[in-house]
Order: sequence, then structure tokens, then C-alpha cells
Amino acid sequence: MKNTICAVLAFLMMGSVGFAGETPAPDGASVYFINLKDGDTVSSPVHIQFGLRGMGVQPAGVEGKPHTGHHHLLVDSEIVGEDLDYSIPADDHHRHFGGGQTEATIELSPGRHVLQLIMGDMNHIPHNPTVMSERITITVE
Repeated sequence: MKNTICAVLAFLMMGSVGFAGETPAPDGASVYFINLKDGDTVSSPVHIQFGLRGMGVQPAGVEGKPHTGHHHLLVDSEIVGEDLDYSIPADDHHRHFGGGQTEATIELSPGRHVLQLIMGDMNHIPHNPTVMSERITITVE
């Protein structure tokens, strides 16, 4: 029984369960990198600050305030098309900040990496319209 419960919890935490739907985002909402810009050269671990305009931050799984969500960081990945209707996966390329974090320090291997921020609703599903930053490329020394 304990193993079954652990397996179900792990499955849910991975963002594999999606509740396709549309959580509205306000017009003009935007998410952006505060301390990084396209073309930056950095060292690992990389400290990243998440900026947000026109919305509020609220932890994952918390129902309540409209026009809120939490940050996700895409590393060398992108979410497009129908994938925007489902929960964002949780793995090395899709980092979740469901606690409501507005910054993080992450390890990245040396080389070029493409980063992008995207807001998710209480179920890790992108808002409609999607609140997604520009993709930036950084080089890790």
C-alpha cells in the first residue's frame, strides 16, 4: 500500500496528470528574466531571477485568486501547440517552482543553453493566453 501511495504521489508531482483547460491570464501579462539577457556568459551554478508583470504569484495546487500562477523554467526545451493545453512535465528540461519561488540557483553544464520562463496555473497548465518569456541563449563557462 505504501509503495502504491508513493508511486501515485510521484506521478502527480511529475506533472504528468493534466486537466486540459483554460485558466485566463490578464491581457498584457508578461514574464521575463530580471538578471539574465540573451548572449550572457555565466558560471554554474546559475542564479536566475524571475520577473512578472500583470499577474500574481501563487503556489501550485492552491485554488483561489484569479490571475495568479507559478513559474516554470524551460532549459533547452520548448512547449508549443497542443502541449500548451496540458500540465508542464517536471524533469531536467522543465523545472517547476510550484512553491511560488521568484528566483532559483540551478546547475547547468558548460556550453550553450536556451532558457525560457512560462507561467502555469494551479495544475501546472499554461494560462490562456500563454504567459511566456522570450527565449534567451546563455553560455555557461
